[in-house]
Amino acid sequence: MQIVLIKAVVFLAPLLHALSLHAQQPVDTTFAIPIGEINQWISIKGSSATNPVLLFLHGGPGNSVMGYSQKFTDQLQKNFLVVQWDQRESGKTAALNKSPQPLSVAIMEEDVIEVINYLRAKYAQEKIYLMGHSWGGFLGLLIAARRPNLLKGCIAICPMIDQRRSEAAALEWLRGKASAGNNKLALSELAGVRIPFENGEQLYFHRKWINNYMGGKIPAKAMVVSWSDKWLNLFNEASAMNLFELAPSLDCPVYFFAGSKDIQTSTKLTTEYYNAVKAESKRLFIFEGVAHNLPTSEPVKLQQTIIREVLGKFRP
Repeated sequence: MQIVLIKAVVFLAPLLHALSLHAQQPVDTTFAIPIGEINQWISIKGSSATNPVLLFLHGGPGNSVMGYSQKFTDQLQKNFLVVQWDQRESGKTAALNKSPQPLSVAIMEEDVIEVINYLRAKYAQEKIYLMGHSWGGFLGLLIAARRPNLLKGCIAICPMIDQRRSEAAALEWLRGKASAGNNKLALSELAGVRIPFENGEQLYFHRKWINNYMGGKIPAKAMVVSWSDKWLNLFNEASAMNLFELAPSLDCPVYFFAGSKDIQTSTKLTTEYYNAVKAESKRLFIFEGVAHNLPTSEPVKLQQTIIREVLGKFRP
């Protein structure tokens, strides 16, 4: 028995060594997985299959970032297995199949949990990191509140916290700005905007003047109206959800990232929520001079901060 055991060890050693080498190979793959009764598209990139998994939740809802995510994840990929996912009715997932169910926050939340559990099993990791921007940050914080046992940490970037309140405050600010500058076009277009948004045109005028006054790129009206036809009901449902009430405590580490000029997902509200929420541990990072699109505005600084503060990897 002892001799057999020694032979088995000798025989297995090269195999284990090969598996170890394989695990250390870079990962760069895209494929569909069955989530929520449909096929959903994911991309996985990283320097090693043994790195901690980081699932990114894109914003919108509906705004896939898979085509340009390399811009704000290239450094993260050296330290994490970065997973991009086209959510239900978004990007390549929408091209594969339609959702058989009406879109809702509950369905999207269930999808997130399924994707997390798929990744936990695939890479044999008890917990993963969850990172989301805007709508994705909102989803991430919901998961952190309700399923913290799945997460090593939650990274919320410019998250929706109490979005109806945020949109109303932004609208008031925009009208004040337009009035002070006697901008008759802005005053006229903003006069018809209601919170919650009743249609795509109202959303367009709100976003048009945010970007006009904050120096951002003004979206095409047709694009905003088309987006609203599919997503506005879900967006308004999420906007009516107040995380101060729904997620007063988070039993995992949570990291908030915000731009000092962000009035779309109010940094003032993010700061208030950060101060109020009870968490295992929490940090808040505010990027000066940055508005809502923090990942593409400060991609290097964002990644360096995550690597340093979340993973604790310091440069000598």
